[in-house]
Amino acid sequence: MLIQVVMSAYSHSQACVSLQQLCTRNMATDWLGSIVSINCGESLGVYQGRVSAVDQVSQTISLTRPFHNGVKCLVPEVTFRAGDITELKILEIPGPGDSRQCGDLQQADTGIPGVGCQVGPSQNGTGKMFKKPYSSSAPQNIPRRTDMKNQDIIISPQQQCSKSYMDRHMETLNQSKGFRRRHNSWSSSSRHPNQVTPKKSGLKNGQMKSKDDECFGDDIDEIPDTDFDFEGNLALFDKAAVFEEIETYERRSGTRSRGTPNEKPARYRHDENILESEPIVYRRIVVPQNANKEFCTDSGLVVPSVSYELHKKLLSVAEKHGLTLERRLEMTGVCASQMALSLLGGPNRLNPKNVHQRPTVALLCGPHVKGAQGISCGRHLSNHDVHVILFLPNFVKMLESITNELNLFSKTQGQQVSSVKDLPDTPVDLVINCLDCHENAFLRDQPWYKAVVDWANQNRAPVLSIDPPISEMEQGIDAKWSLALGLPLPLGERAGRVYLCDIGIPQKVFQEVGINYHSPFGCKFVIPLHST
Repeated sequence: MLIQVVMSAYSHSQACVSLQQLCTRNMATDWLGSIVSINCGESLGVYQGRVSAVDQVSQTISLTRPFHNGVKCLVPEVTFRAGDITELKILEIPGPGDSRQCGDLQQADTGIPGVGCQVGPSQNGTGKMFKKPYSSSAPQNIPRRTDMKNQDIIISPQQQCSKSYMDRHMETLNQSKGFRRRHNSWSSSSRHPNQVTPKKSGLKNGQMKSKDDECFGDDIDEIPDTDFDFEGNLALFDKAAVFEEIETYERRSGTRSRGTPNEKPARYRHDENILESEPIVYRRIVVPQNANKEFCTDSGLVVPSVSYELHKKLLSVAEKHGLTLERRLEMTGVCASQMALSLLGGPNRLNPKNVHQRPTVALLCGPHVKGAQGISCGRHLSNHDVHVILFLPNFVKMLESITNELNLFSKTQGQQVSSVKDLPDTPVDLVINCLDCHENAFLRDQPWYKAVVDWANQNRAPVLSIDPPISEMEQGIDAKWSLALGLPLPLGERAGRVYLCDIGIPQKVFQEVGINYHSPFGCKFVIPLHST
């Protein structure tokens, strides 16, 4: 029976001979000392060891110090018959005399057995790898496969050597007992027992290996028994004394560093410039006469109030330069409707999903220019799908501005009423008050005025007043918000929270009436004002 023998010593060149050839060619004693791997099938497993005897007659081979499936056998020697052998691999062959010097040198330097050198191809051109056998008679214990790890050997280019399969099992034996390596969880135990994975060797890889050992290796004897006392070591650092020394140095040198404990960093808004610039001037609007009341914006700009006479003169000069009453009414209606839409809930209330919650606004207007401003606001609200109920008393003769605004309002979905009885009995979402004006004070004595004021005060809806008068005696309805035009008037407490809208008056028109003006609106057309 012929058994194939595969010659393998970390090279891809192979030579096949029979077990009979192993027993006869060059005599059987030439193969003694070779390290072989014998596969006896699934029932008996795989054995490794050194060839101690080869019987030519009985066709048997004996291994000394055998290993069965990677575990050392209890018996010192095992004998196999040719019929039991499925595959025989010669892992290490005793080399000729000229290779002994290389093997002895490496074995003496590294302390790892079984490392040989390549001596070139054989005469038959099969390219065998001859290795110096391990000649020490001292017993060796092979570790478990989970502790196996390859180790590179630094050699010269003329002595390009490699390690055998058995050497990889035994290489960790001679490591220092006080030295420990860190492995990853994937080790050679997960590989096939016969699988050989060559690893690059050379000067560079060896140097990196030693550096890794210095960095990641640790001595077990040097591990302290107690934990590090962080609190005790932190108490040794006097932080207050260090910062005091830094502050003393800064006072003497005139320099200043960041991060001192007494320094409070400035807080900036997301839209505020953090770079140093010119000093901020908050009073940019100066009126020719002392203001009775001053307001300030969210950014801190001072907005003084003006008298009714100066405000009326400002509007008259603006109308002379082209800002006609129709333009002013349109601008006032747009700004007032924007503010009203925000008070009604903005996009949270006015969206296609809330069609069933259509807001209702009651618009109370008088027969004057203030009422025309309210009608303009109601038209814009109705265009934004707001249910607008417009109250306007019947008069024989109306102002032209009111007639024009009513004509436009009639083209919307808004509702116009002239009697208080037609106003809703339930509270509405918002009441817009445009009943009062600065002149016609006699209107407050009319029956329809008193009835509308009573209805608004009994209704629980919040009130927005557009351009209310100065005197609190002329305001029959308490407002929650008031909208001033251009510049605010000195409004009282009954006006509620004051807002200011931009109606498009140019800067030189302000200068023409003696007002040094710089716009406080920024990017908005309606801004809130705060009392100072």
